[in-house]
Amino acid sequence: MSVAPFPQPKLAPGVALKTYLSRQQARAERALQAALPPASRKPATIHRAMRYSMFAGGAKRLRPVLCLAAAEACGGDGEAALPLACAVECVHTYSLIHDDLPSMDNDDFRRGQPTCHKVFGDGMAVLAGDALLTFAFELVSRAEAWPRYDTRVLLAELAVTSGSLRLIAGQVADLEGEGKKVDVRQLRFIHEAKTAALLTTAIRFGGMSANATPTKLVALTEFGRALGLAFQVIDDILDVTQTSEKLGKSAGKDLTAQKATYPALLGLDGARAEARRLTAQAHAALKPLGGKANALRMLADHLLQRDY
Repeated sequence: MSVAPFPQPKLAPGVALKTYLSRQQARAERALQAALPPASRKPATIHRAMRYSMFAGGAKRLRPVLCLAAAEACGGDGEAALPLACAVECVHTYSLIHDDLPSMDNDDFRRGQPTCHKVFGDGMAVLAGDALLTFAFELVSRAEAWPRYDTRVLLAELAVTSGSLRLIAGQVADLEGEGKKVDVRQLRFIHEAKTAALLTTAIRFGGMSANATPTKLVALTEFGRALGLAFQVIDDILDVTQTSEKLGKSAGKDLTAQKATYPALLGLDGARAEARRLTAQAHAALKPLGGKANALRMLADHLLQRDY
């Protein structure tokens, strides 16, 4: 996919985006490994299934990385954000397990490996997703409270995002839209609820962990919504332009399932233009955060130009 890059902001001297990504992904990976119950913990099957999906190869840990970068943008070091970053990743992984089920998107591969239900069976995959969703709230309950954001606020944030008004709403609208004529407004609702909402919560959690001011939290929220939509538009494009081997999941699934996508509604060039417009919108939202948000700016550009 060919896109002209935005002017590149700078990280700390000598720190490239690739180095930054690797470091933050490793932090999230260590925290998740330590947080989840070991595979040997009884009943072992459920814990093996949870860990199988959580630690499948190719996990980019995008949401935890954005959470940590948002904390830094608001003056934190990311350490206090780690439990919240892990909680969001648990919700994300639960959603992938359930999305892949035969009764949902019916996919056999995720991140280049057989999906959870192909390895452990449908029933255990449902329970693994349920367990990860529940565990996410346990992680939030363990996180620090901050003067502006106590535990009640944090729990409510994740509950609303994960519920019937956001993540589940998007999945419902996605399922009900298969094979039907869906306009851009309806498609935007699906993507805002199914993808952008959880990504935005990851970013908001980062700000909350640094006790962000209301102004900074609004900026992060606007950034997250625009970035989340851009991310999903790019996903739609990649589904029709890349191979299954490159994506680590079945390419062309949206077309086969007769799902509405941005390329289907706008064409590839129109979808690319929309992704670029949304990324520019995300950049603009970060102005109140100044240079401390440069990692978020670079991540937005990176996501726009990704090819898998």
